[in-house]
Amino acid sequence: MAIKVGINGFGRMGRLSIRAGWNWPEIEFVHINETKGGTKAAAHLLKFDSVHGRWTPEVESGENQVIIDGKYLSFTEHSQPGEVPWEDLGVDIVLECSGKFRTPATLDPYFQRGVQKVIVAAPVKEEALNIVMGVNDHLYEPEKHHLLTAASCTTNCLAPVVKVIHEGLGIKHGVITTIHDNTNTQTIVDAPHKDLRRARATSMSLIPTSTGSATAIGLIYPELNGKLNGLAVRVPLLNASLTDCVFEVVRPTTIAEVNGLLKTASTQEPLIGILGYEERPLVSIDYKDDPRSAIIDALSTMVVNQTQVKILAWYDNEWGYANRMVELAQKVALSLHK
Repeated sequence: MAIKVGINGFGRMGRLSIRAGWNWPEIEFVHINETKGGTKAAAHLLKFDSVHGRWTPEVESGENQVIIDGKYLSFTEHSQPGEVPWEDLGVDIVLECSGKFRTPATLDPYFQRGVQKVIVAAPVKEEALNIVMGVNDHLYEPEKHHLLTAASCTTNCLAPVVKVIHEGLGIKHGVITTIHDNTNTQTIVDAPHKDLRRARATSMSLIPTSTGSATAIGLIYPELNGKLNGLAVRVPLLNASLTDCVFEVVRPTTIAEVNGLLKTASTQEPLIGILGYEERPLVSIDYKDDPRSAIIDALSTMVVNQTQVKILAWYDNEWGYANRMVELAQKVALSLHK
């Protein structure tokens, strides 16, 4: 019997998580909570996506319902998680995709409403298990961990690369730059924003801004805490991003060895299907709809003075992350069956 899943926040991640997980037998989507647009907008945007195209299933809207291939998902428009009757709806797991609730205190109302597990589609800094599938998902203990986060899309791109290089060569320290697509945290035209660079029009500039993806690696590899940092450059594209990784490694290496380590890891557990390896001269659009978290651009790998390593990793920052969210939900769902 499938574990019932609800979604809070039906924006980019909420909708793409349903697309990614719709046919997974272990989970059953039963409820959507979204404050904007009602069922008509929810159904329309689930069916038609400007980046990822038209979804194959038939999607319709009804009164307090979204209907997907004849299956009815209930729909509410509450502003707070604790206002949604999750237990009455039979929801076991909630995918928290609103981006608004990112602390244990603001997420606790889910558990008060009878939800067993909450998976947040954003970093949660306190009292939550930060999971990157293929890297540290083995740390999940069903009896202990009820609040989980799938980290961020960039952390999911970076962590598999760090895993391979750190375990194979040893990382002393490093810096990353993510060349990242536009997101809804930016503005179409100039508008007030606490980050004055993000206040500027998205389509007219390359916009340097912050990212916590590199420092978050310290939550996964404590020995690297304080030894990795980075920044982001937002670019006027809608899909497929790139992480530029520069590491100082412990022992001398070569381009051939670095690429060999990454290529081998991409074909073996636990990173098969999560880490990719590409030797063809591709560009960002070629990675749209790629479900993997990171795809190594092998042609761009560099080694300077034997110990400074530069690696480029492509990723579909939406679709790759949505797939990891669903895989984590599947892992959690299977644990609830036991």
